[in-house]
Amino acid sequence: MQLMRNSVRPYSWGSTTAIAALLGHQPGPGPEAEVWIGAHPADPSGLDDPQGAGLLDEAISRNPVGTVGPHVFRRFGARLPFLLKILAADAPLSLQAHPSSQQAVDGFARENAAGVPMESPLRNYKDQSHKPEMICAMTRFHALCGFRDAAVTHRLLAELNAPRLDGYLELLTDEQAGTGIARLFTAVLGSRRAELDLLLTDVIAACNSHLDHGEFSLEYSTAAELAGRYPHDAGVLISLLMNRVTLEPGEAVYLPAGQLHAYLSGFGVEIMANSDNVLRGGLTGKHVDVPELMTVLDFSTTKVPVIDPVRLDRSEWWYPTPSPEFRLSRIEIAGVSHPLDHPGPQILLVVDGVITATDAAGRTLGVPRGRSLWIPAAEQGASMSGHGTVFRATDGLPTAGSAAA
Repeated sequence: MQLMRNSVRPYSWGSTTAIAALLGHQPGPGPEAEVWIGAHPADPSGLDDPQGAGLLDEAISRNPVGTVGPHVFRRFGARLPFLLKILAADAPLSLQAHPSSQQAVDGFARENAAGVPMESPLRNYKDQSHKPEMICAMTRFHALCGFRDAAVTHRLLAELNAPRLDGYLELLTDEQAGTGIARLFTAVLGSRRAELDLLLTDVIAACNSHLDHGEFSLEYSTAAELAGRYPHDAGVLISLLMNRVTLEPGEAVYLPAGQLHAYLSGFGVEIMANSDNVLRGGLTGKHVDVPELMTVLDFSTTKVPVIDPVRLDRSEWWYPTPSPEFRLSRIEIAGVSHPLDHPGPQILLVVDGVITATDAAGRTLGVPRGRSLWIPAAEQGASMSGHGTVFRATDGLPTAGSAAA
């Protein structure tokens, strides 16, 4: 087991204080948005080792079965199937969706054949993996997730009484399999710039007049705030078609392939399949490939369920998802020893307090707040003690006697 060294990524939407406070360093000159903890080839974690520092992806390449375990190697090959992140959003992220496994394989091959450089801003597919993900809130966390029921959305838009919306409202009459939402979404993204600007002006003025009352005041205020940041962006209107979700600390939400979403603000721990495939739909200055996005999006209308963790024992709570790539749990430890049995790879992230990890040979490592620990599959029999809160990331493959089995 080894302490990890993880890179901070300074995207413009990040916080100037949250990550610095967790990691215990002085805030930098600009925003800090994410910390990547894992073996993604774009930014693999380093490992502290008495024999010399190295990178996690290199360690896995040298000994894949010993690091990820036989069952993970059989399913996913010589790679860590999950990526853990710390995410701190002070401003909205782009509207985005992620492809299915087959869409990722096909899209990656298609862009390679077309000669699209990997670093090109026009590149949609950076790898061959899908990217289901889950965000677990450490503070109150705000997001847009999936499309709202079409009948409710029709009522939300009609109550604005914005004349330029009338023609768009007619598109919502076909609710079968999300067809009405799909037609409205396509019409908004396909609008000419002049038409879109007039529509945005009309709708945002109506939203501002409905901020303090009514069933949809939160949705209207969200659209108005987004318009302040992205005054000419179709994503402002798309936000009014989506579920507005607020997570309290300790709650989580799971986002499968094809589900449109945008994180608006908050601090949390995110886990996902080890991929960087993103199709954007708005609220961004980056490339938006509308035809490709339309092939990926799931227009089903549903209320996104908030995940409350399942208690496994006196110290550990598990956030259930259907993903075989990852499994996330939260450990609240108070002095007692907690076993860390698992046949696959493990990463521990300490977000409060200090813990001591002990391997089967009795060797110990202290892990303070803000640090993470790598435990390869071959090192069975580890445990932890101390006082604090720890997120534990592993693969999500069923094991004998596990809650996921």
